[in-house]
Amino acid sequence: MSLESGLRLTVCVVVLIAVACGEILAPRRPLSVGTGLRWLTNFSLLLIGSLFVRFALPIVPVALSQLCQVRGWGLFNLLNTPPWLATTLSFFVLDFIIYLQHAAFHHIPVLWRFHRMHHTDLDLDVSSGNRFHPIEFLLSMCIKMGAIVLLGAPGGAVLMFEIVLNACALFNHGNIKLPDLLDRRLRLFLVTPDMHRVHHSVIPRETNSNFGFNLPLWDRLFGTYRPQPEKGHLDMTIGLKEYRDPHKLTLYNLLLLPFSSPH
Repeated sequence: MSLESGLRLTVCVVVLIAVACGEILAPRRPLSVGTGLRWLTNFSLLLIGSLFVRFALPIVPVALSQLCQVRGWGLFNLLNTPPWLATTLSFFVLDFIIYLQHAAFHHIPVLWRFHRMHHTDLDLDVSSGNRFHPIEFLLSMCIKMGAIVLLGAPGGAVLMFEIVLNACALFNHGNIKLPDLLDRRLRLFLVTPDMHRVHHSVIPRETNSNFGFNLPLWDRLFGTYRPQPEKGHLDMTIGLKEYRDPHKLTLYNLLLLPFSSPH
């Protein structure tokens, strides 16, 4: 295992354990389905998606960024941008691209067919941050790597962004209750669980809001920010109205979901 992979894995495991403990000690909502089968399904999807991307792509993002440095590819390399500035700008631009990608997966029908699987989870907890279709994993990775090449993003920036993105996906899907004052201050610069939970509402106008994963900046700038769910966090319904039967949300059915229509 490379140093980069080891660092990513270590941070993810630490954040996963911390958020899971928070869900036990201070849960935000009672679970309607439970964790056993959902966790098995969600983490199986993570494993399948990771293996699919590894076999489908010949290079990982950090290695690609290092190749760009050697070959002089990308805007920052062509402009001889100072490393500190290239690193800072790369992080913000990559985060903005992930915001745009997320919005596109909601508004472009063929992309929504894959992304809607993420929204079929009937509860929201730390495992939900891993619930993505393998093809969405691959498309997202291709978009990210295309951005790395165009920018000539430094390897350190890419590694930092990957670590923060993975950690934030676990954190902001967490079923944890933060003190109101802490939530209000945190969401000025970080997507909090209460902010992201609105995005998983069954109400379409709420589903199509709060697209950010790391920074709330883009939602605020482009008018997609929604501070609270209409029915409150305890009474809101999570998921999609077309997919309410947990017995049909098995791993097999979820993998086939993009190629079928709601019943």
